[in-house]
Amino acid sequence: MSRIGNKPISVPAGVDVTINETTVTVKGKKGTLTQTFRDVAIEQEENVLTVKRASEDRKASAFQGLARALLNNMVVGVSEGFQRKLEIVGTGYRAAISGNKLSLKVGFSHNVDMVLPEGITGNVENNTSITLESADKQAVGEFAAKIRRVRPPEPYKGKGIRYADEQVKIKAGKTAA
Repeated sequence: MSRIGNKPISVPAGVDVTINETTVTVKGKKGTLTQTFRDVAIEQEENVLTVKRASEDRKASAFQGLARALLNNMVVGVSEGFQRKLEIVGTGYRAAISGNKLSLKVGFSHNVDMVLPEGITGNVENNTSITLESADKQAVGEFAAKIRRVRPPEPYKGKGIRYADEQVKIKAGKTAA
């Protein structure tokens, strides 16, 4: 029994949902998202979406929960949007955004330049706080992980790029005997 898959999705005002067999397109003030689903049937009644299974086996139940979660993320994304915040910790470490290019100075002999993907907007505050926003939850998370991989936080001083809500455990260094 899929608890998440059986929950209905309410569609807020200003969001337009188009269902074409297995492809669903959701349009809103933050953008347009399209996704293809398999092994499920998506039904729309006024402002409520429901996801039904194609069969009663375990795999179909898993796809029902997945499809419902993805569809809910699409509806929330085009109406409210998603954001991910990163912090840069370290002396001399900083970031800057010019146009659609993010430039990171994180202890290498060169700056690391990254192009913001289409649909993602970025903002840098105080040279150390990066905020990424988009309607696509997966794209924001993936690009934030890509930025974090440039210089992940190290365990002894905590220097590096981390998520704003991430807790970094600091290890004790060697002590002189």
